[in-house]
Amino acid sequence: MDKLTAMAGRVGGLLKEKKTTVAVAESSAGGLVSAALLAVPGASAYFVGGGVIYTQGARRGLLGVPEAVATMRGSTEEYAAIMARAVRDRLGSVWGLCETGASGPTGNRYGDAAGHVCVAVAGPVERALTVETGSPDREENMWRFAAAALELLEAALRDAR
Repeated sequence: MDKLTAMAGRVGGLLKEKKTTVAVAESSAGGLVSAALLAVPGASAYFVGGGVIYTQGARRGLLGVPEAVATMRGSTEEYAAIMARAVRDRLGSVWGLCETGASGPTGNRYGDAAGHVCVAVAGPVERALTVETGSPDREENMWRFAAAALELLEAALRDAR
């Protein structure tokens, strides 16, 4: 957790400096992104909320996404961007962050291999990326997915005016 907390400390510093907020929708990282952000003292200044959005029911019930989105292929940059916007809008934050993938040890129902994740940031700067770890190690992938999400958010914050 130390590595993620250090990353989250940098992200939290940028969020505080810019006087802005973030909301998080996680899937395969299982809450590690939110935990890292919340481990930083002063997180209440920037962390609005978040959730582990792991099922279609959670997508509909917690984020209120339309059926067409709730049933679309989950591990894509397009889907991650839609979910980042949805959590941002639903919780009234400036930034939204989403992580969605296949942590392992096997792939997901969409045909993605273990270690596949898509991450997106929605806000004044929008970005999305796909990461392939090549590993079937579930826990290792969860940590790497969370790190990828924090790295993407940090880069977007640095590029925001």
